Amino acid sequence: MTKSTKWFLGILAVLALFALGFTLFITSFVSSASDRTETVTSGSGDRIAVVDLRGEITSSEEVIRQLKKYRGMGGVKAILLHIDSPGGGVVASQEMYEEVRNTRDGGKPVIVSMGSLAASGGYYVACGASRLVANKGTLTGSIGVISEFLQVKDALAKLGIAEKTIKAGKLKDAGSPTKNMSEDDEAYFQKLMDDVHRQFIDVVARERRMPEAKVRALADGRVFTGEQAVTLGLVDTIGTFEDAVKITAAIAGISGEPAIVREKRRQPWWDTMFGEAGETLRDIKQQILDRPALSYRFAGPPY
Repeated sequence: MTKSTKWFLGILAVLALFALGFTLFITSFVSSASDRTETVTSGSGDRIAVVDLRGEITSSEEVIRQLKKYRGMGGVKAILLHIDSPGGGVVASQEMYEEVRNTRDGGKPVIVSMGSLAASGGYYVACGASRLVANKGTLTGSIGVISEFLQVKDALAKLGIAEKTIKAGKLKDAGSPTKNMSEDDEAYFQKLMDDVHRQFIDVVARERRMPEAKVRALADGRVFTGEQAVTLGLVDTIGTFEDAVKITAAIAGISGEPAIVREKRRQPWWDTMFGEAGETLRDIKQQILDRPALSYRFAGPPY
């Protein structure tokens, strides 16, 4: 082994240790749990619980916890799910959709209020609700599935780094970043994409009571404005968040101004100390650690 090779391997090892330490730091930095508080923010009538689904979907745990909590509270007459999300993981989106649907079918209305973006997995979750309300300029739809593969074989070759894989099973290393994707690999992943896409189309067709052929014609990944989505039958009505509160109250049979119940997290210590840097670190963690292999995710401009 030459001296230059030893130096290169040493630098590579240091970089690997730095990356590992940085990853562990981010994980511990953003995973600390903060105390939750429940606050009645307005009104004195029967209660509506507001559940927020914001940002890229990487986990279903928090939204499902809140849905189950409010579903079991007799004093809460309905749930208003406020969605502002480009979507995300297929399984997390499906799990939240099922919980929304179960809550609705169990007799407690769930109304969705769409913010700036309720696309792909965000729209998938919304489909389980009793009523969908969007702003005129909301971007929604994006009925599709995406998976992205990083390929670094050529870059490694330029650095003089070779990789050897020993496998049992023709497609066992399909998608590996250290090999170029073959036609068989692409066909394999395309078949997976098509099946998960079909699952999305089936949910939209069933929940929106639309012919499958019509949904399939819309399910090419496009987003639609709220106005377009209402015309196409993907959303029920146009309205602001306040309009959605009134619609929720009417569906739940609440007279007068309802009381709004919403969980709020106390500000974590890292937000107090680092401000926007904390948000940036959480975003990095999402991109590096949390992004799933299969995504119902809007792949447009950065959210």
